[in-house]
Amino acid sequence: MTDIAVAYRHSSDADYAKKIASKWQFDYIGDIAAANKHPDLDFVLQVNDQVLELIKRDEPKLTPIKVDFVEGASAHRRKFGGGRGQDIAKAVGLKHGFCPHVVDATAGLGRDAFVLASLGCQVTLIERNPVVAALLEDGLARGALSTEVADIVERMTLMHHSSIDEMSRLPEADVVYLDPMYPHKEKSAQIKKEMRVFQTLVGKDDDADQLLAPARLLAKYRVAVKRPTYAEPLADQKPSTVIKMKKNRFDIYVNQGIPKA
Repeated sequence: MTDIAVAYRHSSDADYAKKIASKWQFDYIGDIAAANKHPDLDFVLQVNDQVLELIKRDEPKLTPIKVDFVEGASAHRRKFGGGRGQDIAKAVGLKHGFCPHVVDATAGLGRDAFVLASLGCQVTLIERNPVVAALLEDGLARGALSTEVADIVERMTLMHHSSIDEMSRLPEADVVYLDPMYPHKEKSAQIKKEMRVFQTLVGKDDDADQLLAPARLLAKYRVAVKRPTYAEPLADQKPSTVIKMKKNRFDIYVNQGIPKA
């Protein structure tokens, strides 16, 4: 894995930084200034006022990446995103008052999972990368303390596993949601900085095709796969139906119809 360590910005954050390093088995280097003594470090997980942030060391001007379900983009989408009229809501089958249990098998920073939970779904988030899982856990813990989103976060459960293996062990879920790392075009516009950092950190989802078969076995009703418009269907399997958007689409693999409430 990419070289990474945990540090703190302020001395009051030291205990939390040590706790994170111990739980996730990362190196602990103390004060963030100590990172300069470790030129081999590509990334640092920094605790800043009890918030866990990811820093890419060779891009100091890049805004640290964190999971925040209370403010920022998540708050805006929660308030103004369009409710059950959103494409993602249609993709997982939120109609007739149906609120499925969704397994988000490629959780990432949890943004789509949070949207689904805000719409009433119970969501199991599976994330195999320990750095991303640590960021997610930190964001969920802070969200649970917020009166604005605590009820939403309560519907979200994080699992740190490989989805390819874990889906075969889970009890049946209503819907499985997949959003693997996009196979970007070589000549496409520059990838967003955050996505570029993630690609450096977690690599390409070269095994993404292996997600579809266990997902279809796990899902009672359907599997929803988010893909860029130019990408082939996952595992070259033709979907039952497609929801098209401007830059992306949802490929839907139906096992049985969504029930009426």
